[in-house]
Amino acid sequence: MHTLLLAGIVSLAQASWAQTPAAAVQPSQTTTTTTPAAARRVLAPRRVVAPRRTGAAPTRARTTGVMAKDGVTMENGRPVLTELGLTAPLEQDKRLLNGTLITSKGQVTNVEGVTSQMAEGDYVSLTGRLTSKREMVEADSVRKLVAYDLKHPGKRKEMEKAREKVEKERAKVEKEAAKAKAKAGR
Repeated sequence: MHTLLLAGIVSLAQASWAQTPAAAVQPSQTTTTTTPAAARRVLAPRRVVAPRRTGAAPTRARTTGVMAKDGVTMENGRPVLTELGLTAPLEQDKRLLNGTLITSKGQVTNVEGVTSQMAEGDYVSLTGRLTSKREMVEADSVRKLVAYDLKHPGKRKEMEKAREKVEKERAKVEKEAAKAKAKAGR
């Protein structure tokens, strides 16, 4: 009787185990195929992109790659306005914050009423200060000299002394040549 009872329990256990849903099986018990990392491809999610517009592209302000200071510069006989890095020719009269008026012909009238004409290369800052090209060149050369002196301290003085020495030697040689010529002419 025990054998019969034991056989019935075993058969019931097998039947209940067979009816267990697949989700109850542990993942470690299932067999999975592993693929090497190089064979797996990870794709980024696709971005939604608006379709391209056909037709002419809108005109944009061009930059030359050189950042110009904000203000008005006279180029090719026309004043050119640069604001926030964008450069465009001055089409209408421009009044600056301090009241300075710049006409489309390059005439600058300050708050006191003093009028001056911009020349080629002149620059008017947005504060109304007019700087000529000559002043900018002079300031730039002084800035370069200061930078050179900082990079090579004492070098300019040495070069000046060497130049003076060469000039003295040259003057001495010319003086001796003049003496020799005068002596030969006697």
